[in-house]
Amino acid sequence: AMAETDYAACAVAAELAARAAGEEIKAAWDAERDVEYKGTVDLVTATDKKCEDLIFDMLQRKFPTHAFVGEESVAAADGKLPEIGDGPTWFVDPLDGTTNFVHAFPFSCVSIGLAVKKKPVVGVVFNPISNECFSAVVSHGATLNGKPISVSKVSDLGKALIGTEIGVSRDAATVDAIMGRVRACVENARSLRCSGSCAMNMVGVAMGRLDGFYEIGFGGPWDCVGAAVIVTEAGGVVCDPSGKPFELTARRVLCGNPDIAPALTKVLTAIPDGPLEPQAP
Repeated sequence: AMAETDYAACAVAAELAARAAGEEIKAAWDAERDVEYKGTVDLVTATDKKCEDLIFDMLQRKFPTHAFVGEESVAAADGKLPEIGDGPTWFVDPLDGTTNFVHAFPFSCVSIGLAVKKKPVVGVVFNPISNECFSAVVSHGATLNGKPISVSKVSDLGKALIGTEIGVSRDAATVDAIMGRVRACVENARSLRCSGSCAMNMVGVAMGRLDGFYEIGFGGPWDCVGAAVIVTEAGGVVCDPSGKPFELTARRVLCGNPDIAPALTKVLTAIPDGPLEPQAP
């Protein structure tokens, strides 16, 4: 009955869950920030756990046969991803942009994605601070707050605004690779942005406020599965930064409009990945 998964119903449920979690984030946004340090750059908050539990609870009640993979539950299992099967599997980042949350920098969001046969099919990304809710179902287009969105029409990389992230690894070889890619973008694109949220960067591409985005070494599939559907349904391209097909668990992604994605790939593949970075599939 796998083919009979009602994607529209999944999207509605995901949006309800994202909005419920968004209420928690918004409430905590104005409260005292009690920060637990997890490494020096990666910060986590109590809101994270609370929101994941809430989303899992809401979706599990509705879809008891589906599998669930969440950032917090994976962290609790020492960072080990469970085996990803072909059945409907939800990927949830209850609070993408935790460092932003801690600093009250308004690019934090709830990221929810559903994959079937390891392919992203439903995505919801909700930023409760800007009140932007991005949603998409495979073959049904993408929306922002209910209105259809599409990628930009910028065709020349030299006029493109590109998003990326500086990540959390600080070993010299990784920093060199990150900065090599940044330099390649500075030399070849119009300008560069780091908003601090992989999902917000990706939906930024989907609605045209960014022309391209790439990141190597983000937290996990929960950051990108939902947003990947939103980008492709908005007419964009999602692939591995090497130009190979997008791999759900590779912790590597590149996306852009159909002109910018290949141009960006070409510029970035000239820069060797760091030895400690997640490798191309």
